[in-house]
Amino acid sequence: MTSRTTLAQLLPDPQSVAPAVITESPALLLTHRALAEQIERLAEQLRHAGLRHGDCVVTTLPNGLEFLVHFLAIAASGLIAVPLNPAYKSDELRIFFDEIEPGAVITLNSNSAAIEAAAARNFPIWISSVEVSGAVRLDGVPKLSLSIPENPVADDVALLLHTSGTTSRPKGVPLTHTNVLRSALNIASHYALTPLDRSLVVLPLFHGHGLIGATLASLASGGTVIIPPRFSASQFWMSFRKYGATWYSAVPTIHEILLERAEGDGAPDHGPRFIRSCSATLAPGLLRNLENALGAPVLEAYGLTEATHQIASNPLPPRAHKPGTVGFGTGVDIAIVDHTGSQLPANHPGEVVVRGPSIMHGYRNNAEATAAVFINGWLRTEDAGVLDADGYLTLTGRIKELINRGGEKIAPSEIDDVLLEYPAVAEAAAFGVPDAKYGEEVWAAVVLKGDANAEQLQAFCHARLADFKVPKVIRIVSAIPKNAIGKIERRNLAALFA
Repeated sequence: MTSRTTLAQLLPDPQSVAPAVITESPALLLTHRALAEQIERLAEQLRHAGLRHGDCVVTTLPNGLEFLVHFLAIAASGLIAVPLNPAYKSDELRIFFDEIEPGAVITLNSNSAAIEAAAARNFPIWISSVEVSGAVRLDGVPKLSLSIPENPVADDVALLLHTSGTTSRPKGVPLTHTNVLRSALNIASHYALTPLDRSLVVLPLFHGHGLIGATLASLASGGTVIIPPRFSASQFWMSFRKYGATWYSAVPTIHEILLERAEGDGAPDHGPRFIRSCSATLAPGLLRNLENALGAPVLEAYGLTEATHQIASNPLPPRAHKPGTVGFGTGVDIAIVDHTGSQLPANHPGEVVVRGPSIMHGYRNNAEATAAVFINGWLRTEDAGVLDADGYLTLTGRIKELINRGGEKIAPSEIDDVLLEYPAVAEAAAFGVPDAKYGEEVWAAVVLKGDANAEQLQAFCHARLADFKVPKVIRIVSAIPKNAIGKIERRNLAALFA
């Protein structure tokens, strides 16, 4: 096939009768040909809806066939898809709507919050549904004789995502057709995905991990995506076996849950071809236990919204897998720099910077943030890390989350990993608390799955960490707050637990 340049060409063979999408609610199987036909039919409807090339269309849809068809149809028609969390309340949506000014909002009839928020701003509301046959419908769309004249080109924006907001208010990240397509193809190539592979999607499609890492990469390889309406731990391994999944990608919290259920739910001990972990640090003990239980390599990856998801990943066997690292760059260049932007040699810690065809050009309507995030042509990730001599990257924490105790910079993830080695600890998060003597002091919040107290956990840390890294206070809590993709929101922990 000729070189693919836009998401309208995502599917390698639009005439293929191999499965593309399997859904459970409703129970459907669509071939690549049927999916391509649906996308083109809806794209043609959107071209005549009275919008202009490059207008934004917001979707507030749960995981499923509708989300996927609408996203690809919006992109193919020359519009910009803006997926938002369907669980947002009206007030939250109004903030996004005011910033985005969408040409229309696509939602379900049951999503009263989205309908209310769009109506309050007089944005057109288009209602999505799916028929028993698997045909995705969009009601409320005007049919005008004027149409969007231009097909999308590689440098057109296809997707507007928003940062997770772990360090500030979420920023709009416009991603071009080139950004998204190259990222999906890089991921497919790195994991050697083929039309025989089937990905079971467990993460929300309104984030890059679920959309690009688990879904578009599969479709770009000619493979199949299995999309439940939501993640269900009790159904996961049954669905994995039933539909012949070969891999899945998730955050560590979900891996932990699935590992606990693996034996009781009949997880295949040599079923997955590989398992991917991304969006948060995977504890070494959890990685070992997953590999032992499931008989498959567990590959840590590293992604960033501004980089159209994947930046780096450990490779499949027989190439060297280095646990504790996130592997090497996949289709991008990675460097480590000091505070001046000067590149550092191997084994010298600093800030991770990246460049390549999947990197955004800048934030939406935010010149100040754009200027701050690029240095000498490289995207600053605000992640601290170090590259070894082989180019494998180890992340040590967020630059702004490093705990500065009397001048000693401490990576919270290092303390997390030690606490997670304790058998009774289910979750752990270290964080800095203002301190009159040291500037900041180390504290930690811990969720237990067995019997332990703070004194026992501190003693465990003392045997494995330098004294200055041992948490002065350990809070036993019922839950540690995370965002929608499973990242710990450390900036909130001091206010909650200190």
